[in-house]
Amino acid sequence: MTRLRFAKFALGQIVRHRDAAFRGVVVDVDAAYAGPKREPGPDEREQPFYRVLAMGEEVGFLVYAAEAVLEPDPELGSLTDAEQAQWFTMDREGHRAPRSQPIH
Repeated sequence: MTRLRFAKFALGQIVRHRDAAFRGVVVDVDAAYAGPKREPGPDEREQPFYRVLAMGEEVGFLVYAAEAVLEPDPELGSLTDAEQAQWFTMDREGHRAPRSQPIH
């Protein structure tokens, strides 16, 4: 039986990593772990994983993180419409996708 999973965070949402102490914007979501087989362990794979464009001191970097280690960032607001247009495409129904990937 297939379990339905719902992502806690949406594309464009600002999040904070609990352990690595970085902030970033969600740019993609996988329903379960879709990375290399070597990590994480089997129990950790059964949750949504997010590609987060992290905000560094001078440059951004892409991070793949489990939902369990992310939390909403109350200190930063949402992306503006201009920022969303920079990072995402949107269809008529309001679905977003990273600019580098089509909406399916």
